[in-house]
Amino acid sequence: MPAKTPALKSLAELKQVQRALAEQREREAAEAAARAAEARRREAEQNLFARAIGADRGATRPLRHKPVVVLSPAPPAPQPVQQQLDAAAVLRESLSDEFDVSTLLDADDQMSFRRPGIGTDVTRRLRAGEWTLQRQIDLHGLRSDEAREALGAFIRTAHRQGVRCVRVVHGKGLGSPGKQPVLKLKAQRWLIQKKEVLAFVQARPAEGGAGALVVLLAPAGR
Repeated sequence: MPAKTPALKSLAELKQVQRALAEQREREAAEAAARAAEARRREAEQNLFARAIGADRGATRPLRHKPVVVLSPAPPAPQPVQQQLDAAAVLRESLSDEFDVSTLLDADDQMSFRRPGIGTDVTRRLRAGEWTLQRQIDLHGLRSDEAREALGAFIRTAHRQGVRCVRVVHGKGLGSPGKQPVLKLKAQRWLIQKKEVLAFVQARPAEGGAGALVVLLAPAGR
């Protein structure tokens, strides 16, 4: 009897191995079945999508080119609008040195000016100093073209800011050849050509006398 014990033990081990192999085969079969089922499910989904978009009937075609997103160009940089308006105003002015003022100036000893529709009481009040001087520009030492540009810009800016009464110092011309008041006559021509100017008179002695003009400007917006 003792000699048979090892054989019985080997038989039991063999049965355990057989059971393990059978269980492994079952697991492998189950996994294969699961993979096959997943493959069938995916194929069914693809077929359903193809039918939905009509690909099975040739209603769709693959894209020949990759989609391209077109971006709008960057907006242009902001432009200095006021600077452009000022430049345009300068071009419109083009003040002439040849403008004939003889028929527009009042024929008195001080050669005052008033636009049509402006009464003599306005120039009288200017001479009397009833308008408060708010700004002034001194054209001394400037060449003719420099003085013309400076005066035009000064009048334009003052009018835009609502200034009504200014003084223009042009000098008496004592240092000019022949001691002729060249800049004085030109300043009168330039002021008459400015639409912002309603009237001007020679300044009172305390305000420059024959070397300056007191100028009345139109209200802002006119």
